[in-house]
Amino acid sequence: MPENQPDTKGSKDKSHSDVRVVVSKDDDDPPEKRSKLQSILLVATCTLAMMTNTSNSISIAIALPVMEAELNIPQVQLQWIVSAYTLSSGCLLVLFGRLCDLYGRKRMYILGSTWLVAFTLGCAFAKDSLTLNILRGFQGVGAAATIPAAIGTLAEAFPASRARAIAFSTFSAGAPIGATLGTVVGGILTQVTPASWKASFYLNCVLTFISVIGAVFSFDKDKPSRESDRRVDWIGAFMVTAGLTLIVFVLGQGEVASQKWATPYIIGTLVAGVVLTILFGLWQHYLEHVQDGLRVPSPYLPSPPPLMRLSFWRRSKGRVTVVMIIAFLNWASFLGWNFWTVLYYQNFAGLGPVGTVIRLLPMFVTGIICNVIVASFVGRVPLVVLITAGTAFTGTASLFFAIINPDAPYWAFGFPSAIFCVFGADFVFASGTLFIATVSAQYEQSVAGAVFQEMTQIGSSAGVTVSTVVFNRVLSELAATRGLQITDSTGRDLPRDIQLRAYQAAEWTNFAFGMVATVLAVTFLSSVGVLGKKGHEPESKVLQSDLEQESNAALSYERRTNMASFSSLQTHQDSNIQVPITFPWSQLTSGKNGSIYRACDIPSSNNSCIGTSPSIRQYYSAP
Repeated sequence: MPENQPDTKGSKDKSHSDVRVVVSKDDDDPPEKRSKLQSILLVATCTLAMMTNTSNSISIAIALPVMEAELNIPQVQLQWIVSAYTLSSGCLLVLFGRLCDLYGRKRMYILGSTWLVAFTLGCAFAKDSLTLNILRGFQGVGAAATIPAAIGTLAEAFPASRARAIAFSTFSAGAPIGATLGTVVGGILTQVTPASWKASFYLNCVLTFISVIGAVFSFDKDKPSRESDRRVDWIGAFMVTAGLTLIVFVLGQGEVASQKWATPYIIGTLVAGVVLTILFGLWQHYLEHVQDGLRVPSPYLPSPPPLMRLSFWRRSKGRVTVVMIIAFLNWASFLGWNFWTVLYYQNFAGLGPVGTVIRLLPMFVTGIICNVIVASFVGRVPLVVLITAGTAFTGTASLFFAIINPDAPYWAFGFPSAIFCVFGADFVFASGTLFIATVSAQYEQSVAGAVFQEMTQIGSSAGVTVSTVVFNRVLSELAATRGLQITDSTGRDLPRDIQLRAYQAAEWTNFAFGMVATVLAVTFLSSVGVLGKKGHEPESKVLQSDLEQESNAALSYERRTNMASFSSLQTHQDSNIQVPITFPWSQLTSGKNGSIYRACDIPSSNNSCIGTSPSIRQYYSAP
């Protein structure tokens, strides 16, 4: 066979024939050249997506008391207006991350944003809480597509450098800026315009439409996926979506059910949710082993690439798992603080939306300052410093309201709390997304970013839900000790000292979330070092080490079971890479310069990849 011709015969039966390996710099393709103006527009578009996503999630809280009155919604059900959005977007992020990597990030971004425009506008026309909750859930589907696409686009457009650190820092700043700007503008529009609470949806609809236009002109053209196996794990997608949905539903309904947590449907739903979530983990483990050749696939089960490789969570000696948990806890604390602070000001202190917004204004100023700090120091100080500072400050913000004296001036408790709350959102998201990009290969950036974003979304939903459970339980118990009946779900018919203790209990819960995150950061992240530092190149060092550990285990297994035969090793003449010349699967290999390469199943005439497997088969280092 001529050297340049593909071995099409061998490709028909890879399990019984040799496959000639040709190395392609799949994960080291240089980004497309763009002007500084184009780069700014790209980052601005992605940041706007994060702003609208967070605004949709958080800013609606400022209008909750108004919506409660106009739509006659019990307070115990108010959380669903917030949680429906974060739940649907969080549960679908991994699936859409996979779709972004397969079918194009620009395509998925535009489709997701257009979907988001339609259902955001639809929310403004809802006439009851049920319709609004359903539309909010559909809203989240659009966000689940746009955020992974934005993260993957930034990671691909900006290679490891100072520019990447600035790009991710700016993108991350969209979260607190979107929350603050949406809260401030949304609160003012709610009180001074005839549209009332609908004004927030109109605002977010316009901002999302602008991001669609920006993506059309700033995003690079989608490149064809080089993965030979482009199947989607729909079984896993169903398991994780259904499982998490049922669990969060139980957290929200357990306190309002007829027999509370002893209600039969609550118990059954919780068990079903936990079982589905566990099955999802087992299913991903099975698919990963099948894809890596560690297990013979069942003839009765499909074997697509997993939505989420479980080995990804073990990267960087398990620190990926720690960062994910910290993100979950930090957003539980931040969203819980935002939710209960707004209700405290409006339901307990009797302020209107504008009065509440004025007291939250320091958030906006601090958010801008934090953005400058992160962009300046993310490539200069260790990861543990940024994350520890962020979680500690966000937790402290809740502490001020947990010990608040209602008779004290605003400057004693409310002002410092508003300053501290956004540190975690800025610092943790910026450094966390950069860390995840560091330990992820180029072809999995959208999925990796989606998993991180999913943890923040689920944390947001869980934080509001758990703190609501605590609030309701404390309110009920204190009322019962005095022989009082609760006739108003907000507790406003109860003595003020009972109301205050319930609000404080909810904020103590948020404080606990932040402090646990701080302890985890100090304990497990002290040795990570500096990210995004030019010349430091943590991407290749961390990623190569983890891929080598994963594939060494696979190689050891296959040698024991004789599942693969190796005839010899040959060094590729162009890149000084050792690869097996007889091996029935695609591989990831490492070049002498530390870059990650992918080997082709079928090489084309010009030695570029026609198709590759999405899985990591083996890993070999140059001698």
